[in-house]
Amino acid sequence: MTAAPRRPDIAADGVERGQVVLDELVGLLDLHETSPDTFRGVSPESRQFRVYGGQVAGQALVAAGRTVPPGRTVHSLHSYFVRGGDPRTPIEYRTERIRDGRSFTTRRVLAVQDDQAIFMLSASFHVAQEGPVHAEPAPSDVPAPESLPDLGSRRAAGHGGDWLGRAERPIDIRFVDEPVWTADRVATQEPIRAWLRADGALSDDPLLHACLLTWASDMMLLSSVVARHDMSATAVQMASLDHAMWFHAPFRADEWLLYECWSPAASGGRGLATGRFFTRDGTMIASTAQEGLVRLPGNDT
Repeated sequence: MTAAPRRPDIAADGVERGQVVLDELVGLLDLHETSPDTFRGVSPESRQFRVYGGQVAGQALVAAGRTVPPGRTVHSLHSYFVRGGDPRTPIEYRTERIRDGRSFTTRRVLAVQDDQAIFMLSASFHVAQEGPVHAEPAPSDVPAPESLPDLGSRRAAGHGGDWLGRAERPIDIRFVDEPVWTADRVATQEPIRAWLRADGALSDDPLLHACLLTWASDMMLLSSVVARHDMSATAVQMASLDHAMWFHAPFRADEWLLYECWSPAASGGRGLATGRFFTRDGTMIASTAQEGLVRLPGNDT
């Protein structure tokens, strides 16, 4: 997997900064095949405590996709986070070829560290066919991404603290409303929304774009649980438990996508979150759902 030439719609200095970080992420998704259907992945050096869930999901999807016949694109994935991964230790992705049918291909991937499973994924790939077409419309009251501050601007203004981490990120995110980690935000029963895109140019490989979207989809889903309550995101312990995605239409992850997340339920220290992705012209291209650990400190015994 390789990044494409410079995207023409951003100034040169901005592209160089974002493209370097994006190329690092693309490199993380370019897994090394150690034996037939077994791949090796690593974590970025910036990770200190736990492997990011979107990373292991994206890498597992790469491992699955590498074994799929040409002409079949991923249409769904279902996964479980079994235990926290150690970012200092390489991850082995063991892929099992479940079925190769005339229209569908099914793969199962087990992510392992030190002979212990940390993540498991099932993915299905499909030959595009003719059928009925319909989709929910995109929200109509969302400002353009160019009118919203990026994370670098929020960081420079002192909003977000340690949550924002490094100034450069591979995904450019523009929150429509105040994020849950800012002091000015208020509880809301409305969905949380953000524009996002890869901060640079990507090649035309559909699997790469699907893996980038999978990587990004884990970034704000559980925030929609906290958003419905008058509490700080730093006041609760959050961790992904499972994750599912459905891909509805072709898209590019290096073009603006609107991500809308909403939590329909939370109880017992767990929260359910759902999400939808729309292109700038209003086409719904993917849906996602996740249940996560969302509990108060002191309830981990």
